[in-house]
Amino acid sequence: MKRKGILFIGMVLFCSVAMMAQKFALIDMEYILKNIPAYEMTNEQLSQLSKKWQGEVETLQEEAQNMYKTYQSDLVFLSAEMKTKREEAIVKKEQDAQDLKRQYFGAEGELYQKRASLMKPIQDEIYNAVKEIAEDKGYQAVVDRASAMSLIFASPKIDISNEVLIKLGYSK
Repeated sequence: MKRKGILFIGMVLFCSVAMMAQKFALIDMEYILKNIPAYEMTNEQLSQLSKKWQGEVETLQEEAQNMYKTYQSDLVFLSAEMKTKREEAIVKKEQDAQDLKRQYFGAEGELYQKRASLMKPIQDEIYNAVKEIAEDKGYQAVVDRASAMSLIFASPKIDISNEVLIKLGYSK
């Protein structure tokens, strides 16, 4: 029994010493991205594209609304067959607007794909810089301060965001 207690205490001490030997670092991805001009240009390009596509969707929605208003004003003059055709046309126009919105802004829509294709090279460049710094300085883990929700406090001494910017050629 005594042997198990000593073994347990030895394991606890060994684990605590091993944990203390690990080195960690932080980065602030938002800070890094704000200091990369290509990121700002990409965001502007995506914003313009989004506005253009949003205009196309709104145009279709307005056309559907106008068709409905016209339908309502002409309702008393329309035969049953004409009412059905107009209602179908309005529903089709509304569906077209929804389909276009989903095509542009859906979970796997064109905006998502465009953002992914434009951001991937920037993210890869940052990842490679972080990886090089971590390997050079012996960090076992690098945590993004912006996305680490459970991170309550971290010393600014372990923040390597400026080192990443320097490595990328954007000295701070």
